[in-house]
Amino acid sequence: MSERIQQLARQLNYPKGLLAGQVAIITGSGQGIGAECARLFANEGAKVVVSDIDAAKAEDVAAKIRASGSEALAVAGDLLRDECIKELVKKAAEFGNGKIHIIINNAGFTWDGVIHKMTDKQWDTMLAMHGTVPFKLVREAAPYFRVKDGEPRNIVNISSTTGLHGNAGQLNYAMAKAGVVGLSKTIAKEWGPAFGVRANTVAFGYIETRLTANKEGGAFVEVDGQKVPLGIPEKQKAAAATAAVPHADIPLRRPGTATEAASAVLAVASPLSSYISGQTISVTGGRNM
Repeated sequence: MSERIQQLARQLNYPKGLLAGQVAIITGSGQGIGAECARLFANEGAKVVVSDIDAAKAEDVAAKIRASGSEALAVAGDLLRDECIKELVKKAAEFGNGKIHIIINNAGFTWDGVIHKMTDKQWDTMLAMHGTVPFKLVREAAPYFRVKDGEPRNIVNISSTTGLHGNAGQLNYAMAKAGVVGLSKTIAKEWGPAFGVRANTVAFGYIETRLTANKEGGAFVEVDGQKVPLGIPEKQKAAAATAAVPHADIPLRRPGTATEAASAVLAVASPLSSYISGQTISVTGGRNM
């Protein structure tokens, strides 16, 4: 009964959804947390632009959203290429009839290595993917955010507890994800006073995605013809799960799901967080507090 009451209360306050009429670009939304963000945002009335390097996966997510009665557009492209960023913003603005309200900078992957063995390619790729790409996307979309039309605008940049606390074997990822925090704070300070733009960071802990699945499962991304394996070695995962106290470093004693992670992003992007800007929200099950 209480759940039904809460549902009715939300419908009375936001009968068309928390994000009704807003156009949202969500990068890396062909799978995982990004795909869940796309689904949840669409459920709340947003017109979702599904951005992913994998055209088939992007279209599949967009098609499912359209089948549910919401609006979605798939835009495939490698965001490490400037022309793909320009095309993404152009198509999003056309889809939104000249408006873009939300950017979720979610696309990314890991390319691990210990410090003394890390290559320049590993380093440069991670900083480009997690730092330069979000910057270039925000810069390209600036004309649609630096406006005074009375409509909400906000940007959510996805980070990680690795960026907040560091992690052995992930110096490149840690450096890039730490920079995301500064990116959000600076956007909030530059575009907040005159244009009311909110910018925040959501930092994830252990969330069940392909980045935390068994590495032996074979998931990979390709960088300039080189396959980069994704995931955590099975022995390492098994040790954490079968310890005397499983996931002892997480107070909730379990990993989070992609839906839980995406729900946090939705909460930050929604009008329920209209007075939150320049902040870093940790979604960790209590880890690292």
